[in-house]
Amino acid sequence: MTARPADAKTRPAEEKVRPAGAKSRPQVRAVRLGPRSLAALALVSAVGVAAFGWPFLAPPASQLGAHAQDAPWLFAGLLVLLVAVVTATISESGLGPKAVAMLGVLAATGAALRPIGAGTAGIEPMFFLMVLSGRVLGPGFGFVLGSVTMFASALLTGGVGPWMPFQMLAMGWFTMGAGLLPGPDRLRGRAELLLLALYGFLAAFAYGTVMNLAGWPFMGTLASSIAFDPHADIAANLARFVAYCLATSLGWDLGRAAVTVVLTLVLGHAVLRALRRATRRAAFEAPVTFDAPSP
Repeated sequence: MTARPADAKTRPAEEKVRPAGAKSRPQVRAVRLGPRSLAALALVSAVGVAAFGWPFLAPPASQLGAHAQDAPWLFAGLLVLLVAVVTATISESGLGPKAVAMLGVLAATGAALRPIGAGTAGIEPMFFLMVLSGRVLGPGFGFVLGSVTMFASALLTGGVGPWMPFQMLAMGWFTMGAGLLPGPDRLRGRAELLLLALYGFLAAFAYGTVMNLAGWPFMGTLASSIAFDPHADIAANLARFVAYCLATSLGWDLGRAAVTVVLTLVLGHAVLRALRRATRRAAFEAPVTFDAPSP
């Protein structure tokens, strides 16, 4: 029998030293994006980019600014596409009951964390959970989790409105991006936490900026000198939008980013270890086999 080091029993599984040349354990994917899912995701992302960025894509002579009242129809169509993405992802990946259960638990936890800040200074703890979950469970599960969590949160807080599809899409992108970060199989420890904290900081600002785009074009030219002007050129509207973000949401986005960084650095190691242990025990990608009945 080979003797083990004295502290081998107490060392966490993630921190055990691998033999030289040993391969790292591949990351488990609860949801893998197949061809249909990727096509649906690309479609809804393209529509989302157009829906968010049309003030900078439309020329000054365009009549799009005169159709701001038609926006709810665009939101409704975007929501239908989001539902199609989630449905295609779940149906194609063969999402099993264990993955559905984990999706439900994480979505419910995220939806419950969001109201904790009560809308104060951007204190939204759910963002750090989305980053860590996307990191462990991959981009496919991350997009589904982000969209479903925001939908559940809207129902919980009564925040259902034409902005909800945009929130679902932005949170899906936010969580999916964490699953696309480099080194999912090898990067561990403090380096991984710093990477996730940096991503959470930048993505929190990106989320706030994207959501500003959802409402900025509809505040009316006469309401403020920083409102969208359909007759101005792209450079002028870009300057107006930057001023709008600085005046209305900079403090909120900074609070969201700071909370995400602090929670990631303080609780990240424990949460990542719990999520990875749960995914290993769930064995999402293990093939289902049936034993022959004994004679």
